[in-house]
Amino acid sequence: MSDDSILLIVEDDPGLQKQFKWGFEKYQIVIAGDRPEAITALRRYQPSVVTLDLGLPPDPTNASEGLETLKEILQLAPTTKVIVVTGNDDRDNALQAIALGAYDFYQKPVDLDVLNTIIQRAFHLTSLENENSKLQQKNHEPLNGIIAACKKMQEISRTVEKIAPMQITTLLLGESGTGKEVFARAIHDLSDRAKKPFVPVNCAAIPENLLESELFGYEKGAFTGAVKQTKGKIEYADGGTFFLDEIGDLPFNLQSKLLRFIQERTIERLGGRGEIPVDVRIICATHQNIQNLIQQNAFREDLYYRISEMTINIPPLREREGDALIIATALLKKFNDQHKKSIKGFTKEAAQAIETYEWPGNIRQLENKIKRAVIMAEEALITLNDLEMDGENHDALPLNLKEVREAAETLAIKRALNFSNHNVSNAAKLLGITRPTLYSLLGKYNIVLGD
Repeated sequence: MSDDSILLIVEDDPGLQKQFKWGFEKYQIVIAGDRPEAITALRRYQPSVVTLDLGLPPDPTNASEGLETLKEILQLAPTTKVIVVTGNDDRDNALQAIALGAYDFYQKPVDLDVLNTIIQRAFHLTSLENENSKLQQKNHEPLNGIIAACKKMQEISRTVEKIAPMQITTLLLGESGTGKEVFARAIHDLSDRAKKPFVPVNCAAIPENLLESELFGYEKGAFTGAVKQTKGKIEYADGGTFFLDEIGDLPFNLQSKLLRFIQERTIERLGGRGEIPVDVRIICATHQNIQNLIQQNAFREDLYYRISEMTINIPPLREREGDALIIATALLKKFNDQHKKSIKGFTKEAAQAIETYEWPGNIRQLENKIKRAVIMAEEALITLNDLEMDGENHDALPLNLKEVREAAETLAIKRALNFSNHNVSNAAKLLGITRPTLYSLLGKYNIVLGD
């Protein structure tokens, strides 16, 4: 059932249940009479909007059960718009509900026209938020398969768009799991070779004694077991793009043969005599420091210059501010579709953990985490337990602007005090404020001189 027009009504009064049901006919109405029924309906139907009576059994004269229901709804589905319905003398509890995250409140006796206006506005806001989310997601995908929000990744994406139509040999550098092959495929897809083969070879994954025949092919009888003529991967890429991944692991004795191919664009199969012309675009990648390999005489300097006509450094995920959660959201949608699940997002703690974790395995590690979480999750939102992560990260930045400002001011004051050897006058000058103002801030943020 689509949640675009589902309205969950949490109300224990049968008369009001009927009144709401015929009063809001244009919505798909789901009725719940208490907290367990409300939570069950929330998980099953995933409504966009909920009206919630705070006076629910087993204690309908008190708002405690309704407020607990509100907390649970927003924990399971934070984007749900909850409209609290209260009695005339219940304004304090209504305000408490707003503070907990309710979208709006309405006081009884019920006027269906007024309440309907509030509900319509809630659905309209949900629609706008969904549309904005789709637009943002679209803007975060400058290239097919690449999700990037941070400035550095946007710049790399523009570079890829510029070089893709050019026949320029490209070297992609970055840690394992940063998406080097995804960028290589993007370059291929944006080039005039897009309809021709994209052939990847991982130098680290093929035994050294087999790599030469894998790359260049062999003639019948070239070695024991060579019972027929076989093309190499380079030859299969003719007309398209040849992607040599982990080129830093290419054996030294093969580097000269690869260099000759790049210069001449011809190959010789093992055991062969004739030169075979091959028209390919070459993209290479490695997680290793090639300059160090050159100094260790493990990589040919002349080959390095040939493969790095254009070099692109892909930053690790921990340096891509804001990207981790955006990528996680895209992966969630992907695995929802694959596994026929309908998980709506992440709890606040899970989202913060994704944002602040170092991700040593980069996007590959994040992908594995999200895939497992989607399979294991039993709620509408993925939790820390689903991700097998803890939420302890003292470096996590708050989202509230007031808290962000306070954190920034506290850090600036402490730095100024350290620079000035805890001399208040000098620290105030560095901060561009007066001594009394600084003393006031020291008290406000509980900063003790000498700490």
